[in-house]
Amino acid sequence: MIRRVRDDQEPCPGHDKEDIMGKTKRIVVIGGSAAGPKAAARARRMDEEAEIAIIQKDPDLSMASCGYPYYVGGFFDDRNMLLSTPTGVTRDPRFYINAKGIIAKTETEAIGIDRKARTVTVRDMRSDEVTAIEYDKLVIATGSIPRLPPVPGTELSGITTLQSMRDADYLRKVRDEGKIKKAVIIGGGLIGIETSEALELAGMEITVVELLPQLLTFLDWEMAKLVENHVKSKNANVITRNGLAAFLGEDGRLTAVKLSNGTELPCELAVVAIGVRPNVKLAREAGLEIGQTGGITIDKHMRTSDPDIYAVGDCVEVTNLITGKKVLAPYGDLANLQGRVAGENAILGDHATFPGTIQTGICKVFDYTAGSTGLSERAARESGFNEIETAINASPDKPGFMEGKILVTKVVVDKPSGRILGAQCVGLGDVSKQVAQWAMAIKGGLTVEDMVNADLPYAPPFSLAIDHGIAAAHIVQNKLRGFMKGISCAEVKEKIDRKEKVFFLDTRGPDEYEQMRLGIGETLIPIGMLRKRLDEIPQDRDSEIVCYCKISLRGYEAARLLEARGWKNVKVMEGGIMAWPFPREK
Repeated sequence: MIRRVRDDQEPCPGHDKEDIMGKTKRIVVIGGSAAGPKAAARARRMDEEAEIAIIQKDPDLSMASCGYPYYVGGFFDDRNMLLSTPTGVTRDPRFYINAKGIIAKTETEAIGIDRKARTVTVRDMRSDEVTAIEYDKLVIATGSIPRLPPVPGTELSGITTLQSMRDADYLRKVRDEGKIKKAVIIGGGLIGIETSEALELAGMEITVVELLPQLLTFLDWEMAKLVENHVKSKNANVITRNGLAAFLGEDGRLTAVKLSNGTELPCELAVVAIGVRPNVKLAREAGLEIGQTGGITIDKHMRTSDPDIYAVGDCVEVTNLITGKKVLAPYGDLANLQGRVAGENAILGDHATFPGTIQTGICKVFDYTAGSTGLSERAARESGFNEIETAINASPDKPGFMEGKILVTKVVVDKPSGRILGAQCVGLGDVSKQVAQWAMAIKGGLTVEDMVNADLPYAPPFSLAIDHGIAAAHIVQNKLRGFMKGISCAEVKEKIDRKEKVFFLDTRGPDEYEQMRLGIGETLIPIGMLRKRLDEIPQDRDSEIVCYCKISLRGYEAARLLEARGWKNVKVMEGGIMAWPFPREK
């Protein structure tokens, strides 16, 4: 299967090549992170006799790259845990040959693909030796490349990404040495936020810089603002709407980050986390089709424009199952699913499929969690969904007597059909469960009416009797059926800023009001007293009234009461005080 050639010699097609593994089907996988090894393992399970080789440029294999921030943060100390099976066996070349019969060649770079000859030219990075490897089927899993800002100073020591084991080793060393006191994270996405926690746990003073108006752009602004507030509560500084202008340094070492507005942030470490781009160099040079997103074009079988070549993982573009558009989805779980499909098809022919993604993701934000699935409201409108209904629910994940914690969920629905388009959830409670429920609802094409009576597991240690997600569906249903007029916290703030004449009704009790209040000119009338104090409500039945409480359950009850008494313009501030992302009086 492997034949040595000179640097200036092209491998030639034919039957006279030296084949060190026999004459059975030959599968070559380029890339040894997530998708590649999964493809190789699936191929082996489909055919015990196939000749399978993984070509990996880095010294490590099957890295759990999503675990890098947690290794850096000290959640665990054994580096090999990032490279191990669930039973603790390190996935190194010896493991692959002994346990799976797969040749894994590390520190070996694939430098060319000859589609006509069906060979991959590789270079041993230790000896500089060049060889050609024959294939019957090829799987490209070259991953992604971190984006770097086109600004002065990127060559300074102290600037890194968190894309590779090498990066993780560097940041872990920085953490363990404990010498660096100030760090700046460029980018407020998933990796940026997870890295901020890791470095804060190392005792560093952290600043997160994001060019866009918000962190975590998979969330809508009001949800992302709740995340930002939590990050700030952990003594991390957050700067939005401001980009990077330059890295500043002395004697080759980073000393500060300069922002677009001229602000200089002194620091000894900068982590660049502004996203990744597909690594398609090999594929493009081989003449494979590249899509408009910059990823390799594949079909539902993970097959490229060459029927003998598959591509998987961060280097490909896939179909968004809601919009039908091509997107990049560099997620570790999807990479494994795609690898499984490609590995099976490389052996058995093209019958296994990966249809696409709804782009489900989740992020740990210190002791907070943020997750989403499907489309945000912003993305839905940009995708052409013109009639949208949304709802925000704030409520615990389980009863108070079981130490329930508040979650805030936003649901996005196509109004004409009632089809669920997206959901976002943030908070201190069990976000993962909520996002998983909504992800399956969206994947299954469910409507709001399907969700309002969803049959989910219930017991007090795990859930409210009406699950938080089902309660969110109830709110959407109430809005769709005209039983509730909702208004978001952001819309309320706009009305305040415009000095509109609105009567704000806080329906909580006096003790709650003394402990926490918005201070927006509200009137406090506890829900139990409202029927007796209707004379304190503006008597013009067309007056705009906004009701709320801690989570706006009592606010909804107040709105229904007032509407029954003839008031016509009553709204409920969705999510109540728990969803309020702005400063408050108390």
